Amino acid sequence: MRAILLAAGMGTRLRPITLTTPKPLVEINGKPMLEKQIEFLQEVGVQEIIVVTGYLAEKFEYLKEKYGVKLVHNDKYDVYNNIYTMYLVKDYLPDSYVIDTDVYLHRNFLLKHPASSVYFSAKKPNFKGEWMIRHDKNNRVTRIEVGDGHDEFILCGVSYWSLKDGEYIVKKLEEMIESGAFKEFWWDEIVKNNLDQLDVYLQEIQPDDSYEIDSLEDLEKVNKLLAVSK
Repeated sequence: MRAILLAAGMGTRLRPITLTTPKPLVEINGKPMLEKQIEFLQEVGVQEIIVVTGYLAEKFEYLKEKYGVKLVHNDKYDVYNNIYTMYLVKDYLPDSYVIDTDVYLHRNFLLKHPASSVYFSAKKPNFKGEWMIRHDKNNRVTRIEVGDGHDEFILCGVSYWSLKDGEYIVKKLEEMIESGAFKEFWWDEIVKNNLDQLDVYLQEIQPDDSYEIDSLEDLEKVNKLLAVSK
């Protein structure tokens, strides 16, 4: 088992902080978000960790010595959405965690031995434009809808992909890239459009287990919540 950490984005909504610091390395509670993710992965036994960089790629170099991670550079980080980022590391996808590095992990909910492909998800209040997970009575993911809502399970940027499902997704990734019609696509759209061919389950986490940091407002909110909980 390994992990792919997607860290190529520019984080424009976190400027001016991200003018000099890539979003994954923004500190929360005294530690860069990406380092917290790496440490949680290592806690559950994941040693092979691939970080895909793009914007301010040189800022990630220290991670190789500190944590022994592998860096893969996406030189088209400002051209395509993250489907191309995932394509660059597609060979690592089967039997792998995939984590968006703009997610602050407050608690370590990662599984040591996932039994199937998993979307980790919490019910979140009052959201707009999120990817909502629909599932059956056995928690198997049957549909993903994009929209507004309240108290619904949404994608939190942390997933695990089994060997079989990973290989299927890789095949679809290759088809999409070869078609040339992928510029505006997110890699999760491959999953969304092929759920009937995959065996993906919802793994419920608590609402305060993770926070997406997409803007300065998000960062301020999380820092306030953590200060109160200390």
